[in-house]
Amino acid sequence: MRSPRFVVLASLTFALTFGLGRVWRMQAQDNSAPSTMASIDPFLMDRDAEIAMARSAGPNSISSGAKILVLGRHGYETAVEGKNDFVCLVGRSWDLPTNNPAFWDPKIHGPICLSASAVRSYLPVWLKKTELAIAGRSNTQIEDVIREGIAKGELPTPEPGSMAYMMSKQGYLNARIKGPWFPHVMFYVPETDPKTFLSEADDVPLNVHEDKVGRFTVIDVPVSKWSDGTPAGADGH
Repeated sequence: MRSPRFVVLASLTFALTFGLGRVWRMQAQDNSAPSTMASIDPFLMDRDAEIAMARSAGPNSISSGAKILVLGRHGYETAVEGKNDFVCLVGRSWDLPTNNPAFWDPKIHGPICLSASAVRSYLPVWLKKTELAIAGRSNTQIEDVIREGIAKGELPTPEPGSMAYMMSKQGYLNARIKGPWFPHVMFYVPETDPKTFLSEADDVPLNVHEDKVGRFTVIDVPVSKWSDGTPAGADGH
């Protein structure tokens, strides 16, 4: 059996997507999730706390100069202008699979810092999902719009160089783990069969998964330290 730190992830993304490979996609799938967002209020955070959580996603040398987005009543908005090309934010639950019971769970928080390539070609999908969620679209409608937008070329797929840091201790990725997963770096690549990477072997330090909706593959590489420099244990904590 594989070590818990090598469990298969799927994207928040944020993926947050969003994130994104992200543990929150591992939650059991059923059809019990509410179909639409009841209210934006439970998803909103104290602005300063959200800025700090977003920054915690990446190494200080990157996140301290990154642009910071926070969730407002009408979508993500700029809280801090950046000095480099990275963007950091806290992803919410609507990056989950449509039939995941946590699709509208306000406890889900996925701090992530995106590279310039990911900002151009991955973040727009994340922002579109947020726009649709706040507008009252159902979980299945959100997925349908994203699929159609990508098929028509109206929404992008990740371009070369797209990557992200998810190294925060402050995340809450699913109820089973009740906190962050292992600190890791994510690489977004064109659709590729995960079997190509032989990542199921116990001695391969990768988690690889496909995002069928976004039409890309994510390679998650666990790292040994959190963004604050403290070491991660064998279980990520």
